[in-house]
This record gives sequence, C-alpha cells and structure tokens, in this order.
Amino acid sequence: MAYHQIDPAELPATDDYPCDRRGISDAVELHALHAATYEMAPGEQLPRTYHYHERREELFSVVDGTLHVETPEREYEVPAGEVFVAEPESPHRAYNPADAAASVTVLGVGAPPTDIALPYDPDE
Repeated sequence: MAYHQIDPAELPATDDYPCDRRGISDAVELHALHAATYEMAPGEQLPRTYHYHERREELFSVVDGTLHVETPEREYEVPAGEVFVAEPESPHRAYNPADAAASVTVLGVGAPPTDIALPYDPDE
C-alpha cells in the first residue's frame, strides 16, 4: 500500500504555464488520474488554450474565489465550495477575469491523465 500527504504549495510550479500550476499527479506518479492545483491571478487562465479532450472527464473544485468558465453555449461563474465538470468532447476555458478583485484557487482532477488537450476555436 502507498499513501501520500502533500502540501501543493511545496511542489514546484509547472514551467511555461499561464497560471501557477502545482502537479500533484507528477509528484506522486499517479497513473490513472490527473490532479493539480491552480492559482490564477486576475487576468490569468487555467489551461494553455481554449480546449477539449476526446476522452478525459475534468472536474474543477473551487477552493477560493470565483472561477469563470467559458463554453460555446454560455459562461459559468463557479464560486468557492462548488464544482464545475466538463465531460469529454466539451470545449471549455477556465479563467479569472482581468477585472477580478482577487485570485482564484482550484483543484483540478481528470481521467484518463494521458488524454491531451485539443485546441478549440470558438470563432470557427
């Protein structure tokens, strides 16, 4: 059996990411699940691009602040204590608006972990 207790703040930040991302899956070598924490200052977004996954289910649990999620149908405002879920083939872009008063902290979880993000262009 193996157990891990982690303080994400002690993990290294992911290089070349649009916000402060701390890879929990990377740190404990999870194979079936992607997990990371994200801290978005005003004007930052969680993903590298507006995207979707072919097979991955994604869950964003808002720890602090209000997460905004853009989808082709509408925009969601997800306050602290609530969860946003994107099913496979569902384009989305999670972000913190430039005019937000504070940062947003999110725990992101997805499976399978190896299903890469595919870019989505809302103008096409």
